[in-house]
Amino acid sequence: MELVHPVFHVSMLRKCVGDPNAIVPLEVVGVVEDNLTYEEVPVQILDRQVKRLRNKEVASVKVLWRNQQVESATWEAEADMQRRYPYLFNSTQA
Repeated sequence: MELVHPVFHVSMLRKCVGDPNAIVPLEVVGVVEDNLTYEEVPVQILDRQVKRLRNKEVASVKVLWRNQQVESATWEAEADMQRRYPYLFNSTQA
């Protein structure tokens, strides 16, 4: 694969149609660093799934992030999320 050159043909280009609902005002985002970045913080765990591979099972959680809509929720590794954000799991365990 090292010999493959990352080139695409002009016919693959498509017109970019922006989504005005995806624009978030800076006031809503909150603290913005000098380099115009901010840290996403998980708000809630929406779902949990376990994928079975050949020899092991991988647990994933669907995470809703601050300043994002539910449609933008992402699947993350459960072990990594428990290590980084343990407060999300304290309220979900019963």
